[in-house]
Amino acid sequence: MKVEFVNPFIQAAREVLESELGGEVQRGNLHLKKSAFTTDEITALVGVTGKVSGMVLYSMSQETALGIVSRMMGQQFEEFDALAQSGIGEVGNVITGRAGVLLSEAGYPSNITPPALVVGKGTMVTTLDLNRLVFPLETDVGALEVQVVLKAA
Repeated sequence: MKVEFVNPFIQAAREVLESELGGEVQRGNLHLKKSAFTTDEITALVGVTGKVSGMVLYSMSQETALGIVSRMMGQQFEEFDALAQSGIGEVGNVITGRAGVLLSEAGYPSNITPPALVVGKGTMVTTLDLNRLVFPLETDVGALEVQVVLKAA
């Protein structure tokens, strides 16, 4: 996978999360991941199609997910109900949409699919033979991991 496919997601994730959460976002080291199992309780998946195809996974603990939607919606969420689920799906949607604009500007026009959520730690989400380029993000409401699985179409 080309690093130029990942950089738009790094930029978009920081922009969107800093805007929505009102605080600075720290990025950890970029690394490869080959495991098909989710390591966190909540994972939002958004597909990408076009000159670049694949998917992006946004993985976090339930506590972080609740913190994100509480901050975004200006109300405290105690359980990961339908509204909280919708909020986390929308976070994945907005980040991936912004990254899609950046990809298009770099010569890789693409579209995104509606988000889907996987709830449950240890769930298998296989990307078959495609490696995941992963970068962790630390916010003041918790950590999340962005896993980018893209290839030139």
